[in-house]
Amino acid sequence: MRIIVLLFIVLILASLGSALYFMMHDKGSSTRTAKALTLRVILSLVLFALLTLGFHFGWFTGKL
Repeated sequence: MRIIVLLFIVLILASLGSALYFMMHDKGSSTRTAKALTLRVILSLVLFALLTLGFHFGWFTGKL
């Protein structure tokens, strides 16, 4: 479970970085920044749901 959470965090940070890159280079002429930020929000919501379900079903106890 820890690997999956870390993978989601890496994907969220990569999406945030790509949004920053697109924002700096496209100068507002495309929708790639909005799509990257939308993907980040979706990944964050999925991670939140995964953590909530994990605590509810006892997949992990929250101890590191």
